[in-house]
Amino acid sequence: MSGTDLTARAKALTQREVARYAEMTPGSQKASARARKVLPLGVASNFQFFDPHPVVMISGRGSRLWDVDGNEYIDYNMGYGSLLAGHSHPRMVEALREQAPQGTLFVTPSPLTSEVAEELCRRFPFDMVRFTNSGTEATMDALRLARAATGREMVVKVEGCYHGHHDLVMISVKPPLDKAGPAEAPHSVPYYGGIAGGTIDEVVVVPYNDLPALERAFTAHPDKIAAFILEPVPENMGIVLPDEGYLAGAIEIAHQYGALVVFDEVKTGITSHPGGASAVYDVTPDLICLAKSIGGGVPIGAFGARREIMELIANGTVAQQGTFNGNPLVMAAARAVLTEICTAEAWAEAKKKNDRLIAGCQAIIDEAGLPAHTVAMGAKGCVTYLPERVRNFRDYKKTDFDLAYAHWIYMMTHGIFLPPGLDEQWLVSVQHTEEDIDRHLEVFAAFVKEVTG
Repeated sequence: MSGTDLTARAKALTQREVARYAEMTPGSQKASARARKVLPLGVASNFQFFDPHPVVMISGRGSRLWDVDGNEYIDYNMGYGSLLAGHSHPRMVEALREQAPQGTLFVTPSPLTSEVAEELCRRFPFDMVRFTNSGTEATMDALRLARAATGREMVVKVEGCYHGHHDLVMISVKPPLDKAGPAEAPHSVPYYGGIAGGTIDEVVVVPYNDLPALERAFTAHPDKIAAFILEPVPENMGIVLPDEGYLAGAIEIAHQYGALVVFDEVKTGITSHPGGASAVYDVTPDLICLAKSIGGGVPIGAFGARREIMELIANGTVAQQGTFNGNPLVMAAARAVLTEICTAEAWAEAKKKNDRLIAGCQAIIDEAGLPAHTVAMGAKGCVTYLPERVRNFRDYKKTDFDLAYAHWIYMMTHGIFLPPGLDEQWLVSVQHTEEDIDRHLEVFAAFVKEVTG
């Protein structure tokens, strides 16, 4: 079947399923209309809005979600990768119930904070860690620390990658190609409005998986670049795996020019491996940022580094603070997640299920001759609608988004809740079952059969 025919079928299928989506979600539409009167777009974060309208959820348990209309979904979005523990894990709920009566906020140290910090230092290649309330805060603090450690101001980031919503990283997140410049030397493009021109000038953008481009960036700005921040495995373009030797090479180049390397492991973190992507690829960056699944659904972030870097906070060179940082309620949840729920053994079981899901989807794709492929990273996976592997943002932009949207809306109307952004990836939690995997494969096979005829 030609690409034109596939696109036409995808659009027709989308039109039918959008109508079905509207029929099954009248309560969500009503709730969204109410919310839009007091919330921009009717949501608390732009990431919560998606077309044709968000599904408004009221309950989540295990691997399942229920919306206001009573529809049940097997959740593979899992809070955009925040819920390796799954929804309302019994031990998580118990930990919160145990701590809440004892206090939710002290604004003084708690023994729980040290316990969670010790577990993170055991898992990840850093000596000391500080807590924040989100991944955005973690990358913001890490870059400030890198600037102080080097005495420099400029930052290099990867084109297409998202590192939170502070100004310094809101550059070339998903730039329009007519503004993005040449692929080998991308322009620094602000991510929507409100970014100061001076901030834009401080950020150099490079393509992923391109060591010569990274070296050119450093040589163009000698003695000015404080840090290279990157997701070791970019996970807002599906899943983009590093070329062999890329991560080690990037660290070597940055260090050669006196800069630090910041791994944003907010999304990879404990979903990719109990010790993160650093462990998967056997590399050690200077700083690592964490969030999402280390908290099991409560607001948390963290960043860690070797002692000499973190001592810049202890000696007053760098300020890092927050009223809710390391609060006992969140620490109780994180301790349960890291030491009891998302253990190495539990992660391995989730990865095993994800491997089966990936293999099953790839077999369906191959049998149908669909121009797509699967990618896996630990307990996460995705279907990318390109026949060849994606290595960077420009490759990702070649995706057949008509097919991708048809896939998403079809799965939703058949009870499989995939990430709505089309650029994210699914997560198999420790609470997903083999039956959940079977159902996912059943629905995906039905979609592929319909779209390919």
